[in-house]
Amino acid sequence: MLSVENLRSSYGRIEALHGVSIEVAAGEIVTLVGANGAGKTTLLRAVSGVQPISAGRIRFAGRSIESVPAHARVALGIVQVPEGRQLFAPLSVEDNLKLGAWTRPGVDRDAEIHRVYELFPMLAELRHVAAGALSGGQQQMLAIGRALMAKPRLLLLDEPSMGLAPILVDQILNVVLNLKRNGLTVLLVEQNATAALAIADRCYVLETGAVSASGAAADIQGDKRVREAYLGV
Repeated sequence: MLSVENLRSSYGRIEALHGVSIEVAAGEIVTLVGANGAGKTTLLRAVSGVQPISAGRIRFAGRSIESVPAHARVALGIVQVPEGRQLFAPLSVEDNLKLGAWTRPGVDRDAEIHRVYELFPMLAELRHVAAGALSGGQQQMLAIGRALMAKPRLLLLDEPSMGLAPILVDQILNVVLNLKRNGLTVLLVEQNATAALAIADRCYVLETGAVSASGAAADIQGDKRVREAYLGV
């Protein structure tokens, strides 16, 4: 579904990605593992179109999309849940969800919102509450729900467990696993590498803007060097 070839991207004169290549097949969860500053978020932002690239190719469902603007990539089915959630804090839960469907004119938004509420029943109880008043876990549920309103084919998920208690991390990652079981493709950046590898099919390890290892998640989890560097064992 997604093919990234020799991708380079910079912030001013500082190059953050040095020829990164990854592939994500339809129906997979692929996770990106690496230290802070390794380029994981930059790679997601480049795929979604909000981070310019200086070289390389990005193909989605067989189509080159390097020149496609970010809003048009959403319409193609690439939807990002950004680090920090980036909700519209003064707006209600339900209004945030409605904004997630802005690329789908004519869609029955009430029916789509009902599906999100089935996935996250807590949000239904809080539908009229301002997003900024929610807890961190509730905000993450809302951020994922808002993304699902756009009917993604590929969900880019950036640090969904950030700042959450372990029990909420398990809940969020179980939701991601269920979405995959229902056919959604996920590219996941997650600081909790152990938890991410437990639900992922494959993994890429990024170090200082380049891929240093890749393979099946179980194989990466068993790699002694990766375990010592990123899993704390």
